Amino acid sequence: MSRSEHAPGPPVQTTLRVDPLPTAECHPITVAPGMSRLFLDYCSGEPAARRFYGGSDPERWQQRPAPAAHRTELIDILARQNPGATAAGSIEALRQGAGAVLTGQQVGLFGGPLFVPLKAATALARARSATEAGRPHVGIFWLASEDHDFAEINNVEFPFRRELRKLVYGTTPQAAVPVGGIVLDGAIEPLLEAAGELIGWSDALEALNEAYQPGRTFAQAFGDFYRRAFGAQGLLVFDACSREVHGMGAPILREAITRADEFTARLLERDKELKSAGYHSQVLVSERSSLLFLIDKKSGARNALKRLAESAEEPDGMWQAGRERCSTADLLGILESEPERISPSALLRPVFQDYLFSTSLTIGGPAEVAYFAQSQVLFEGILGRMTPAQPRFSATVVEPDIAELLRRHELTLDRVYSETLDGLTQLVAARALPIDGKRKLSAAGNGLDQELTALLEWMHAMDAGLGRSADTAASKMRYQMNRLRRLAARFQTQKEESLGRHAQAIHNALIPGGHLQERVHGAAWYYARHGFELSEMLVERAMEACMAGHTTLWM
Repeated sequence: MSRSEHAPGPPVQTTLRVDPLPTAECHPITVAPGMSRLFLDYCSGEPAARRFYGGSDPERWQQRPAPAAHRTELIDILARQNPGATAAGSIEALRQGAGAVLTGQQVGLFGGPLFVPLKAATALARARSATEAGRPHVGIFWLASEDHDFAEINNVEFPFRRELRKLVYGTTPQAAVPVGGIVLDGAIEPLLEAAGELIGWSDALEALNEAYQPGRTFAQAFGDFYRRAFGAQGLLVFDACSREVHGMGAPILREAITRADEFTARLLERDKELKSAGYHSQVLVSERSSLLFLIDKKSGARNALKRLAESAEEPDGMWQAGRERCSTADLLGILESEPERISPSALLRPVFQDYLFSTSLTIGGPAEVAYFAQSQVLFEGILGRMTPAQPRFSATVVEPDIAELLRRHELTLDRVYSETLDGLTQLVAARALPIDGKRKLSAAGNGLDQELTALLEWMHAMDAGLGRSADTAASKMRYQMNRLRRLAARFQTQKEESLGRHAQAIHNALIPGGHLQERVHGAAWYYARHGFELSEMLVERAMEACMAGHTTLWM
C-alpha cells in the first residue's frame, strides 16, 4: 500500500532527546527468570510456537486493518480522555487515518511497577518506526480498569537505602469491584507523604501528588500520571469502562454470549493442542467457564459468568454470576440496555480492544503473549484475523552505585540472576578471599578432580558395579570439597560484614525476591531519579534491535 493511502504526514509529537543515552547491553531473553517455554519459543521464532498465533509474522505488521464504522466516535472519546495539547498531534493523526499500536495494564498505586512504562515505550517505539517508514501510527495505552484483583494493584515497592519499602493502600472495597472505579479516600495522604520520603522531591512526586488525590479514582490517577510521563511522546491513554465504549464493543460481547459453548469447545481443544506440543495454557478454561463477567447491579462486584447445563425449560442453557442466574435472553437484554455491566475476560479482552481500534500491533508482556496463543481461536472465530503481537521491551536498570558493586565483585547480570540471595552472598564472599586462599582452594579442587577422574576410569574398567559405587563415593568427596569452599566463604562473610550488605543490595536492586526488577520496583522511583526524560530514553532504547531479548541499561 502506498503512502498516499495513509495519513498525509506523521503524528505531530514533541520529543525530548536524551543525550547521551545510557550504555545498553542486549542479552538473550533466556537469562531472565520465570519465563514460560511458550513465550521463549515465540520470541525465538520457533515454528512449533508460532503456529498457535495464526501464522502472522510479528515483524511484518504495519498493514493497518480496515477501520471500524465507529472509528470517528471512538476518536472523539479518546480526545475527551486526552485533552492536553501534547495529545493533539496523535488525535489528529488518528483522524487522518493513522493506525494504532496498542498496549495496556491494570491500573495501580503510584504508577505501578517499572514494566508499565516499558510497555508504553515499546508501543510508542513501534508506532514511531512505522511512521518513519511512511505508515503513520500512534501508541495507545489501554487502562485495564475493569479488572477486580485489588490485592494485585493496591501496593508499590520503592528502593530505599539498598532495601525495598512497600506501600499499601489499605482501604479495601467490600466486594470484588472493578479496581479502576475505586475512589481514593484519606488513606492515600499518608502514603503520598511516605512516597516523598522514599523517592524524594521531584517532578515525579509532584505528578503523583496531583494525580492520586482523595476523591479521584484509581483509573483517573494512574492514567493522569502516564499522560504526564509520556505526554511529550504523544501517548494516548484510554479507559473503556463506560457505557458508550461497551456499546461500541457490543458485537464482540454478543458473540461471546450467543456462541459461548462453541468458543469453550474451541478453547478446550486449543488447550489439548498446546499440551501435546509441550506447552501449558496460561488461562484455565473449564467446560462451564465463559469469556464474560457480569457486574452486579447492587454491589458492583465483577462476577465470572458460568454456563449451566441445558434443561427442558431452558434448551439454550442458563448462566450464573455469583448468586444471580439468568437466561441467554436476559444477558442479551442487559447488553442492550446496560452494556457496561458485561465485561470481557482476559482471553476475550484483546479481541474486544482490537475490534474497537482495528489494531495493527499489540504489545504484551510474557504472560499476555503466552495467552494470546489461546485467544487466537477467538480472534479467528470472531474477527477472522489474528492481530500480530510483539513482546514488550524488557530491561534491568543498573544505577551507578550497583554498577560499582558488580565491578568490584566481578559479577555479571546473568550470574546474579542465577543465584539466590544466599548463593550470591557466598559468591561475593568467595571472590573476596585473599589470593593465597583462592589459590589453595583452587589447587585442592583441581587436584581432587584430576585424581578422581583417573581413579574412576580405572574402577569402571575393572567392573561396572564397582564403578557405580565409586561414582557415589566420588560425588560425596566432591561435595565435601565444595563444603570447604562454602566454609571459607562463610568465614570471609562474617569477617567482612559489608560483603553480606553488598550481596543484599545487588539482589534487591536487580533480582528482588528472585523476580525481575521490572516486575517489583515502582516506576515512579526511576522517574524521580532520572526525570520524565526517562520516557524518551526508554522509547529510543525500545527502538533498537533487542526486541525479543533482555536489556541491561547502565545509567
